[in-house]
Amino acid sequence: MQRELVERELTAEGPGRCAPRRGRRSVTVNLAESPLTWLHARGHLSDAQFAAGECLRRDYERAQIGPGVTMRWDPVRVKGGERKLNASERQLAARERFEGAVRAAGPGLSDILWRVVCAGDSLPTAERALAWPVHSGKLVLRIALDRVAGFYRIG
Repeated sequence: MQRELVERELTAEGPGRCAPRRGRRSVTVNLAESPLTWLHARGHLSDAQFAAGECLRRDYERAQIGPGVTMRWDPVRVKGGERKLNASERQLAARERFEGAVRAAGPGLSDILWRVVCAGDSLPTAERALAWPVHSGKLVLRIALDRVAGFYRIG
């Protein structure tokens, strides 16, 4: 696999989308690692479809839907001051967005979304796992991402 390395600024939410500013911490990211990025870089997904997939993946990761191995010990919020969501509330909000986006995609499309966007499976791997005909996954993924883009109000 070809490597496409870029520098991204580290933020509280993870790697940012732009090059780091002076004095900030950064991380090197391989854009070719994601099947979604690979498809977008080769013109198989529109910018809106790619952005929708990235929003879905980000909500999946923030919701911590995958298996976990430890408990969170976040500080208790004190009374007064500005109202901000604590980590548990942010996790629940992300889960609600993720579930809403999957519902918006509709029945039969969540499988390909989860496999390619969230689990990082390649299209051929997802097609085999779902027992779909070869080369059918790209079309179905594009339809699903169009619906997810509508949910996230992208493009």
